[in-house]
Amino acid sequence: MIKVSDTASKKIIDMMKDDGFIPSQDYVRVGVKSGGCSGLSYELKFDKELGENDKVFEDNHVKIAVEKKSFLYLAGTILEFSGGLNGKGFVFNNPNASRTCGCGESFSL
Repeated sequence: MIKVSDTASKKIIDMMKDDGFIPSQDYVRVGVKSGGCSGLSYELKFDKELGENDKVFEDNHVKIAVEKKSFLYLAGTILEFSGGLNGKGFVFNNPNASRTCGCGESFSL
């Protein structure tokens, strides 16, 4: 399961509406791909469609779609949003990551 913090939920819902998506129907697609300074990097985008290999979760009024291969790397992750002085953006608190890069956008196991 992937959790969404209150702050991230509010930001996702606002961004989905701004981009023409319907938060109660459409999905936030979370994934992992090769690359980044630590070996694997996170992907985050909006999607209207589900694939046959997707797992679907809902937390804090956000529907999340994750391809089964990516889910192995993301189980237990909490998606948060940071708006502090050091930068603004989504942060993945991933208990499976043994190492992350300074920007928090990539990780390794």
